[in-house]
Amino acid sequence: MPLHRLKDYYPDYRDTLADGQLGDIDSYSIYTQGDDRVGTVKDLLVDDSGRFRYVVVDTGPWIFGKNVLLPIGLANFDYGKTRIYVNGLSKTQIENLPEYNDSTVVDDRYEDQVRSQYRPIAQGRSNRQFLGNNYATPNDANRMGALDADNQSMRPLESNAAGQRTARTKANLYDYDREPGYYGLSDQDNQGPLRLYEERLITRRNHNKVGEVRVGKQVRTETAEVSEPVSKERVVIERHDVKGQPAAATDHAFENQEVARMDVYEDEVSVDKQAFVREEVNVRKETDQETVRLRDQVRREELNIDTDGNPKVKR
Repeated sequence: MPLHRLKDYYPDYRDTLADGQLGDIDSYSIYTQGDDRVGTVKDLLVDDSGRFRYVVVDTGPWIFGKNVLLPIGLANFDYGKTRIYVNGLSKTQIENLPEYNDSTVVDDRYEDQVRSQYRPIAQGRSNRQFLGNNYATPNDANRMGALDADNQSMRPLESNAAGQRTARTKANLYDYDREPGYYGLSDQDNQGPLRLYEERLITRRNHNKVGEVRVGKQVRTETAEVSEPVSKERVVIERHDVKGQPAAATDHAFENQEVARMDVYEDEVSVDKQAFVREEVNVRKETDQETVRLRDQVRREELNIDTDGNPKVKR
């Protein structure tokens, strides 16, 4: 059965695959026992039906930058650490694996070489209970395969490349499902918990300008009055008859030019204008706190458990 790169088969996988947790598949690293880093993930290969089959691994400096294939059933995903663990993987196995690149034809002979190197690891998994299929479904909730909500069966991913892919017959082709040790996902492998989501109201405070206060000065003219006491001099002339005085001399000369002079003064008031500080104005802002209540509709996911028969379920 032909294999396809995930990025070609499903271009939108970053947004929906595995609940978004495989969106950055390039950031995953491969580790073996002892926390030894083997390499990084370059891509995933899927078959015509949308099932995951291989992880494309770039071994980097571990094996001189060699790209190899890892059967999906041997990969234990740790989404929290963006790691894939392969228990029992050795450097010798990686060195003996055939190299993979974009032009490699993955035929039966090539896959036989791949499986021969992983056989000791796959045989250790042969006695596990495996999930039936591992499809690349958009709503794959933290597992590489997810049960369809309506009929409890796995539903394949539809290709966006050139319309819906037509299922090919498996006659004379290798049947991956016959060897779940290589290609099955074990229910004993912890692929991460099933997450139930709920919506919560998240408040955001935006500091918006609601107005502006301008404080300035303007000149206004008005009439002002001031009182000031002043002094004015006046001349008082008093006249009275004189009696009992002796007569003047017979030779008294009468003169017209005899004058009595007296200076008269008075205060004169002038007005000058001078500026004085009348008032001081301080401008500042104060912040008042108040509580604003917002209300909206939120959703939450509840867990539904359906059983057939009388199985014992610990809830």
